[in-house]
Amino acid sequence: MSSCCTPDGGCSTGAGEATTAAADATTTVYAVTGMTCGHCKTAITTSVGELAGVLSVDVDVSGGRVTVTTGGEPDDSAIAAAIDDAGYALTGRA
Repeated sequence: MSSCCTPDGGCSTGAGEATTAAADATTTVYAVTGMTCGHCKTAITTSVGELAGVLSVDVDVSGGRVTVTTGGEPDDSAIAAAIDDAGYALTGRA
């Protein structure tokens, strides 16, 4: 039985895909309002993380920032919609 977890604590479903995606990755920081706790972090991470092209999501609740790494240029409107669907408001790029 194999695991998708990497030694550094990340998750990988295909080493070749991760290497290619990392080379074309774009990291964008968004300002988001309404986040107050760990549940907020989980809700946004899940919602944005399900979008096509999203490689990683990092939520800073206290700073009101969501950092999204995508394989190429991010789809700001799709990310805003995912954050809205989770119950929060994206106010723009930070």
